[in-house]
Amino acid sequence: MESVNFIHLDPTNGIYLFIVGFVGGLVSGFIGSGGAFVLTPAMMSLGVPGIVAVASNMCHKFPKALVGAMKRAKYGQVDVKMGLIMGVSAEAGVLLGAHYQESIKQHFGDAGSNLYVSVAFVIILALVGGFVMRDTIKTYRSGISEEEKPGRLALWVQSIHIPGTMVYFPSLKTRISVLFTIPLGFATGMLAATIAVGGFIGVPAQIYVLGMSSLMSSATELVIAFVMGVGGTIKFAWSGYVDIRLAMIILAGSLFGIQLGAIGTTYVRPYVIKLVMGVIMLTVLVSRALVIPVYLSQLELITPMASDTMSLLKNISFFIMMLALALGAGIIIVAMVKGRRAHMQQQLTGVRVPA
Repeated sequence: MESVNFIHLDPTNGIYLFIVGFVGGLVSGFIGSGGAFVLTPAMMSLGVPGIVAVASNMCHKFPKALVGAMKRAKYGQVDVKMGLIMGVSAEAGVLLGAHYQESIKQHFGDAGSNLYVSVAFVIILALVGGFVMRDTIKTYRSGISEEEKPGRLALWVQSIHIPGTMVYFPSLKTRISVLFTIPLGFATGMLAATIAVGGFIGVPAQIYVLGMSSLMSSATELVIAFVMGVGGTIKFAWSGYVDIRLAMIILAGSLFGIQLGAIGTTYVRPYVIKLVMGVIMLTVLVSRALVIPVYLSQLELITPMASDTMSLLKNISFFIMMLALALGAGIIIVAMVKGRRAHMQQQLTGVRVPA
């Protein structure tokens, strides 16, 4: 196996990672996707190999997810039963996905790992981010309802009765077959082991396929992330891909951010959660897409690029990554401030004020 080269950490990089961890935690507590779709590209922008970024992210994820899940459980937003059932099938996906990651690293080195992770990011971000943004705009234009209603697909899933597989889930207020949750959980785990972001599938799947509300799905995903994180960390650490320094720095920042993000969900409308998810996804997509030619050049799959050109693309990618962090944190904080102000005014006057 090719040796793993961990990056040099200086104070500047340490501060950067702490801030990234804080924003990732803020996003994670708010939308429940683990925040790794911010953290993985952010670490790669510092030169961290893709597989190390994914492995270190999974290492920091499970304690952070546990804190976030416990915090949001106090607000009654977590369906523990759903989280554990999907988490078990997700663990199987994690083990298979980690095996693919290690194979790519062994055969194609860091450039191959980086290319694999980046291409996966671009494809998933384009599909899921575009769908979420379209749904957010549609919801906003049609008038925001206080109670989200399941779509046609979710209603169909809830109508299917398969003897011996039906389980009642409090978040859905109905019984559904676990045969629907198993493939969703497995896909979530596979994606988590590929780019450390299972929530890309987990959260939208719970909303659009199972019929769960945005608040409940984003909170329940934290339970799934905890289960996946434990198994994934053991698997990657066994092969020496976990950089514990990176994991601890981003965890330190995340533990602050995730609690603030979790509190913020009590003051905002559900469509804001989807808005944050969509905006960050599409911005990070551009950041990752810009460096794909660099990795293709390193693997000699295209005409070799000049070193200056590769450096320019990496720098632009880095700045767009910073923009994604700023946009996500900005939307969350503004929504929290407006929501809290409306909540306090309602308590004082007894009249509901739109957030």
